[in-house]
Amino acid sequence: MSDAAPNAAPSGNKFGTFGGVFTPSILTILGAIMFLRTGYVVGTAGIWGAVGILVLANSITFLTGLSICAISTNTRVRGGGAYFLISRSLGPGYGGAIGLALFLAQAFSVPFYILAFVEALVATFPGIAPYFLPIGLGTLTALFAVNWVGSQYAIRAQYGILAVLLSAVVVMLGGAGAGFETATFEANVAHAFTGEVGFWAVFAIFFPAVTGIMTGVNMSGDLRDPSVSIPRGTLAAIAVGFVVYLAQIVLTGGSTARESLVDTPYESLMAQALFNAGPLIVAGVCAATLSSALGSLMGAPRILQALAKDDIFAFLGPFAKGTAKGDEPRRGLLATYVLSVLVLVVAGNGSGGTALNAVASLLTMFFLYTYGMTNMAAFVEKASGNPSFRPRFRLFHPITALLGALGCVFAAILIDPIGAGVAFAVVLGIFASVERRVLSTSFGDARRGYVYSRVRSNLFKLDEHDPHPKNWRPTALVLSGNPLSRLTLTRYAIWLESGRGIATLARILVGTLDDLLPKRDEAVRELEEYIRENRLEAFGEVLVARELDEGISTLLQAHSIGPLKPNLVVSGWPGAPDRAAAFARHVALSLRLGMSHVAVLDRGLPPPVKQKRIDVWWRGQTNGSLMIILAWLVSLNWEWGRSRVRILRAVDPGADTAAARNDLRALVEAARMPGEIEIVETAQLAETLRAESADADVVFLGFSPAGDADPSEWYARYTALTEGLPTTLLVASSGDADVFA
Repeated sequence: MSDAAPNAAPSGNKFGTFGGVFTPSILTILGAIMFLRTGYVVGTAGIWGAVGILVLANSITFLTGLSICAISTNTRVRGGGAYFLISRSLGPGYGGAIGLALFLAQAFSVPFYILAFVEALVATFPGIAPYFLPIGLGTLTALFAVNWVGSQYAIRAQYGILAVLLSAVVVMLGGAGAGFETATFEANVAHAFTGEVGFWAVFAIFFPAVTGIMTGVNMSGDLRDPSVSIPRGTLAAIAVGFVVYLAQIVLTGGSTARESLVDTPYESLMAQALFNAGPLIVAGVCAATLSSALGSLMGAPRILQALAKDDIFAFLGPFAKGTAKGDEPRRGLLATYVLSVLVLVVAGNGSGGTALNAVASLLTMFFLYTYGMTNMAAFVEKASGNPSFRPRFRLFHPITALLGALGCVFAAILIDPIGAGVAFAVVLGIFASVERRVLSTSFGDARRGYVYSRVRSNLFKLDEHDPHPKNWRPTALVLSGNPLSRLTLTRYAIWLESGRGIATLARILVGTLDDLLPKRDEAVRELEEYIRENRLEAFGEVLVARELDEGISTLLQAHSIGPLKPNLVVSGWPGAPDRAAAFARHVALSLRLGMSHVAVLDRGLPPPVKQKRIDVWWRGQTNGSLMIILAWLVSLNWEWGRSRVRILRAVDPGADTAAARNDLRALVEAARMPGEIEIVETAQLAETLRAESADADVVFLGFSPAGDADPSEWYARYTALTEGLPTTLLVASSGDADVFA
């Protein structure tokens, strides 16, 4: 069987519910814990305590199972199992983090299960101890060969393993039932906790027994009908596993003395085996460990293949390719085999050292985080009110998903707080790495729906609160035109917003919509690209109008989303007197509509690397409060870090400078911002502005609308006033911002 050609369309396997989901899941659930540790749990926690632990642990997996059922019946499920479910709900960041972690967990689980298998053999046949590593490598190679031939043969092999495992369960439970005594049951009802071993310590020991529900989910790409098989197979495996463990707790609790349960649980099962079939118990342990290894060896490559196909991590690209028949992930299988060999060579000496135990605990954390994220995916889909979330599975509620997620976190911390923290840090690091990349992949994930729902709700809540000068934030409408030639304007607009408000860059195309619709689409793309390339936190808006001034008027009146109406208009200062009248009308309209107006007189951007200085010329509270707030916002940007803010006031010669200085001190105190105070006596404001602020990096200066004055004279007056200054921000306040509020 050869690798598929690049243009081939691989045909997947067509497994049903029993072979594709139930069998691999139940084989993982009925694992080594059932034979080696459940007796210890019963002897330590008592029968009722063990039942409580079983119910609590199974509740977590049951709630997670409900979430799996909901998600898998809401979308067309392809390969990748849990990774596919999470990435299509919470997006590539979460999906990539959990997917890579789950692949590593599945891959490294293979050698650990094989180590457990070989250790069970050595415990039964001590003479083979010197051949521990060769037996482990031989077992791994045999399982690898079965998977290499094809997953259909691995599934068939699992049927044989399941038969052996069920036979072992029958002789185990049958022997315990035959030896059941009421007196023994009553003696084992109460717990025997000590100061060192309590309820939660025993819970931590038992919990891995009920994991494994993702094993069948990971076969999603090989199922005939995933939306049917995953819910049925998963819930059936959970139910059967619960019944078997419950029967074992009750029957062994009534047939075995507490001392034997605690000290020799495995040996007790062998001694009690029905028909003296102790060797069948040994075969059951081997079957449980081999089936878990085989399931992981099937699941890990499929997760890796799904990650590669989604192009989440570029270096995984080669693993996307599958075979022409069945789309078997042979390259991923080979990678899993190599990793398993390395682990066996390092740790496969039969010692089961502390390093190996620590990694095993870490792997358990990864599985729990996968369960937790699956629950969160279902919760977000439902809680966000996503219209596309319409699962055919009805036995689901967002509360069950939330409880399942919290239960997974709770269990992870109880099992190993350090391992839980390390696993969380690894998952968080992978998530941050994926989110920093610009992903071309779009999964239609639920995060947008959830954010949309929150934004909608908060917009209505915001509309219930009247604006107050104390809570003023800039919502800026920036009349940027074509921003490619107006970097100073757009950059200052973003600095004025400083991550505390919202900025929209608006461009107007003059003409008719019918004629300019294609050009408008192109202008939208150019504007979005400009925002992205210059790393501006802003939105883009393109409007088509028959005349420029008509378009500006329309924007000033209509641009808003509910209560998020612009309260600040940022524009350039006219470059020629013939635009003075239109500009004066726009300023007047802005103020009449309750929006302040900032006109940027472009004299270039300041040098990037230097301590900058901001000069604010205080000429009264009408515009002064807004200028102080805007200067403070500019100083918060990292490009303006450690900048000096000077607040200057020009007074007539002979005026009371002490009173003027005290007024500015009160202003600085009310504004709660550091600032240097300068009082300048002058009769010639223009000359004083140039003398004091020509070497500043930016100047804030208030201005008044033209009113009844001639627009050309009004324009000429302010143009002359700012001659010789650096970039100057002329501020006309609507009065809704007040530093004294």
